[in-house]
Amino acid sequence: MRRRASVLNNRPRALFLAPEAPYPIAGGGAIRTASLLEHVASRYETDLIVFRESGAPDPIAQLPPGLVRRAVAIELSFHDRGFAARALRNAGRVARRIPPLIDRFAGFDEAIQRAIKGFEYELGVIEHFWCAPYREQIESVCERTILDLHNVESVLHRRCAEVEPGAIGLAHRAFGSAARKLERQLLPRFSTVLAASETDAALVRAVAPKSNVSVYPNAVRLVPRPPAAHEEAIVFSGNMGYHPNIDAVRFFRSEIWPLIREKHHLLVWRLIGKNPWAVSTLISGDPRIEIVGPVRDAVAEIARSRVAVVPLRTGSGTRLKILEAWMAGLAVVSTTIGAEGLPARDGENIILADTPGAFAASVTRLLTCPDFCETLANAGRLLVEKELTWESARKMLNF
Repeated sequence: MRRRASVLNNRPRALFLAPEAPYPIAGGGAIRTASLLEHVASRYETDLIVFRESGAPDPIAQLPPGLVRRAVAIELSFHDRGFAARALRNAGRVARRIPPLIDRFAGFDEAIQRAIKGFEYELGVIEHFWCAPYREQIESVCERTILDLHNVESVLHRRCAEVEPGAIGLAHRAFGSAARKLERQLLPRFSTVLAASETDAALVRAVAPKSNVSVYPNAVRLVPRPPAAHEEAIVFSGNMGYHPNIDAVRFFRSEIWPLIREKHHLLVWRLIGKNPWAVSTLISGDPRIEIVGPVRDAVAEIARSRVAVVPLRTGSGTRLKILEAWMAGLAVVSTTIGAEGLPARDGENIILADTPGAFAASVTRLLTCPDFCETLANAGRLLVEKELTWESARKMLNF
């Protein structure tokens, strides 16, 4: 465990617990966490507890200087990413009826207790449902507790079960049931639960009616529009280790990409995001599929392509990949579920398509109608500038 402290002042104090490093800001989870952390740190003298994957860069060293008063990193045990190891772990979790990420971040009560011992706070913020079981510890030193839900975990697992066959689908059903039980128990105990959209807020209220739910919408930092490169490419971005993204890559590769590929002989499909190993076998054998991997500036990298594709069939929350594409000035083709919770208007700032044929035809339309493609892209960029920046989202917070 490693700590870092800075000079105290007379501002109110906050404790912020995050299961993932928010910096560098790469991927939807980090974007949302960094947005909320920076908001809290601008108003409170903030202490941060963050988990660190075995072998990962030091998350404390990645923090902007002076952002927090004190930072503590808790080391996670090593987990083999191989298929057999993951299958064995998840089989045990099914037997114990515990969702995977709840299990992954469990068992660190003593480390958290050491980090908070002797301190008191006006506000305690927990990122992700995965760390919600630490509420009792956090509440013991905080006057008010906030849980920031990036997704509704029970809904996420239920939707994954609907598209996954066999044992994987059965596992997601078991995890969804376990998550729903925990949500009913834990969510009403927080002072406030933050949801990523009105859609998610309604889902939370349905699961745990006594919860005090507010919407803190996903948003992105406002940056200048990058110059358009207009390379002959379409792009999909996100954490490639995230199950809905893995399913999206599989679905696009097998059912949509062949329809597009045969009509556009120079077109490349580009994948941007961390954990590219998770989809490498799904896209192998096609030289016109590029894995870029993690990048420092996702918006600039996305802007190199002509169209962003979001072929999600499952998930929860809202898709920051769409906001990043709009910020980059790209037109977007998405499934309906991919654009869930966003102010997306089909044919005005996005194209929605749910079947392989319709999705491929929509991409082709944008590639062959540059004026319409530009109109759609401009509408998306304008929407982000007006409604979906960090500054506009923070107006909805009352702390």
